[in-house]
Amino acid sequence: MRKKGLVFLLLFCSCMAFGQVEQFDIQLDNKVYVDGISSVQLAVGPDQLSKPVGTLGVDEFHISFDDLELETRHLKYTFIHCTHDWKWSQMNPIEYIEGFMEEDITTYDHSFNTIEPYIHYQASFPNENISFNKSGNYILYVYDDTPDNPILTQRFMVLEPTPAKITCDVHYAIDVNMMYTHQDVDFFVYPGAYRVRNPQRSIHATIQQNDRWDNAKIGLTYNSGDADELRFDFTDGRNTFPGGAEFHTFDITTLRSNADHIVGISFENRHTHAYVLQDEARPYAAYESRGNMNGRCYYYNRDLKNDYSEDYVFTHFTLKSSFPFTDGDVYVFGELTDWQLQDDAKLHYNKEFDFWETDLFLKQGAYNYQYVYVPHGSDIIDATYIEGSHYQTNNIYYIYIYFQEEGTFYDRLIGFQSCSISDKH
Repeated sequence: MRKKGLVFLLLFCSCMAFGQVEQFDIQLDNKVYVDGISSVQLAVGPDQLSKPVGTLGVDEFHISFDDLELETRHLKYTFIHCTHDWKWSQMNPIEYIEGFMEEDITTYDHSFNTIEPYIHYQASFPNENISFNKSGNYILYVYDDTPDNPILTQRFMVLEPTPAKITCDVHYAIDVNMMYTHQDVDFFVYPGAYRVRNPQRSIHATIQQNDRWDNAKIGLTYNSGDADELRFDFTDGRNTFPGGAEFHTFDITTLRSNADHIVGISFENRHTHAYVLQDEARPYAAYESRGNMNGRCYYYNRDLKNDYSEDYVFTHFTLKSSFPFTDGDVYVFGELTDWQLQDDAKLHYNKEFDFWETDLFLKQGAYNYQYVYVPHGSDIIDATYIEGSHYQTNNIYYIYIYFQEEGTFYDRLIGFQSCSISDKH
């Protein structure tokens, strides 16, 4: 499991039910803190595949997750404003939260006609009881009754209503040693109405590849330009990413027959099992194009159209490799693991059949995934060691532009743009 420093949060809670300063440990990242919480999704509106980036005063965010432990909980949530590099903001919650400082999660339903029972929770915000009045990076913090009982944290971003214009271009790396395996992300920012007197100090950019935060380029400052056009076109690798390979796919939206990349479905020991087509380590294979969701998943049951009818399935993965993994560990990785290194997703060697294997307890749906390698003693995730790397890979890059205006102490999100190597900007 990738270890990150715990952040000690001191929330000024005079307006909250617990009425005093509380100290507790959470991470300012996407994380689940208790067993049984699964299938967490935070999106804008009802679209599961939408990015959790919304416009201040316009868009509504939607959080949903399942509790497989069926615990009796009094769930609440609040917001934590963060800096451009995901540290705790200097602002007090009463400066950016309007209404109550916390809100109950009152919408929940029990699963319908599933073998594996669960409670499905959901909430939408901002709403009439709780909202925010500042743009920037936020953590949605869900807890059980009091903030010292964390359930989950999720990152989301709030964009200024009048964003700056961004143009971007993804292309093969200009470094000749990387031109066939890596991608450069160049972009220009046009601040427009924002008065940027000292852009080197007040403007910061982040580049995120797909939905990964572990390899995001954070805190970039402009390379050249003037007050009207800020250029972020580096030649020193600050904007360079390994291209990687297209994600693998599988489909467990139906359990009545084998769908995409599923070779078997069985019911054993009172649980449903699905077996994904065996994969093979391919670090030196040629580029292979695939239509995919860039590592995401979409929950759906096409056998039964009722709400909350998606069942949970023990989903088995196997990986064949002609070389051993003696100096590191291999994990299944993507939104199906919350883009984290999870213990359950770590593969183990099956000596009898000469392959690596693991299984994950997953909700019915369509999935993307990949295999990543982590050397022993390191927390750096390598998505190329097993999958290979190609400049043609259709990664989606998200560009975030932050502005700390003179006289203020927080980072506003003034620009957001997505692009890929197939786009023309």
